[in-house]
Amino acid sequence: MDAGEGFRHHGCKRSSTINIIKADGRIRHVAEIPYENQLVMDTRKANHGTVTHLEKIEFLQNNLLAAHTIWVNNTEIGFLSRAGVKVSHCPAAAMRMLGFAPIREMLDAGICVSLGTDGAPSNNRMSIVDEMYLASLINKGREVYANGTTDPTALPAETVLRMVTINGAKSVLWDDEIGSLEVGKKADMVVINPSFWTMVPIHDWISSLVYCMRTENVVSVICNGLWIMKDKKILNINEEDVISMAQQASSELLKRAGIIIPKRMNIL
Repeated sequence: MDAGEGFRHHGCKRSSTINIIKADGRIRHVAEIPYENQLVMDTRKANHGTVTHLEKIEFLQNNLLAAHTIWVNNTEIGFLSRAGVKVSHCPAAAMRMLGFAPIREMLDAGICVSLGTDGAPSNNRMSIVDEMYLASLINKGREVYANGTTDPTALPAETVLRMVTINGAKSVLWDDEIGSLEVGKKADMVVINPSFWTMVPIHDWISSLVYCMRTENVVSVICNGLWIMKDKKILNINEEDVISMAQQASSELLKRAGIIIPKRMNIL
């Protein structure tokens, strides 16, 4: 999930903005980098940063999905929790350029945290399967950095699996339709081949899904009862055509931007 939509400002008064937020879900990048917090402190006279300012102007609502949300303190975690704000944790992007989000503290505060990939510039793979693995590891590593002790239970596999399923649905306000297999919900399913070498042997199914599964294990995808991919073949589009179009579009984009990528190795 790329949290790039943000809030649109049309010169409306604060009360009008709040009413718009309450009408449906909104996504916004929040507290990504230290400079953002510093800018808010300098220009909005907030005593910490983005989340503090959003709390001050009553911007935090239970239909807000805050992407990244890395540079927050315990007081701001409390603000997010009390407002019912959801958080999208993007571990690959965080490790690449942003920092270590206090995910364990957010979960302990009752915040609904889901997983995302962010956008291609900060995450080349764009694989939610990889994000599950990385989320568990990055938060265990942060525990060592923050407290000086190792804790393999810092973000257990069960929690990561919830983050990528039901918490993802809650984050976009669709948990009454998707996120779990229940009577009355849409039939969204991913078919996994656990016999592929990456998941063998299996001792614990949940741990294997989080720590061992790779995209190669995914063989089929069903969305709302319809096959999207079956036996590793995408059914509703021509995959080769899309890849060819993407390659052509990227070449044209580089040309228009005047960017020349240096050749650093010979390719046969």
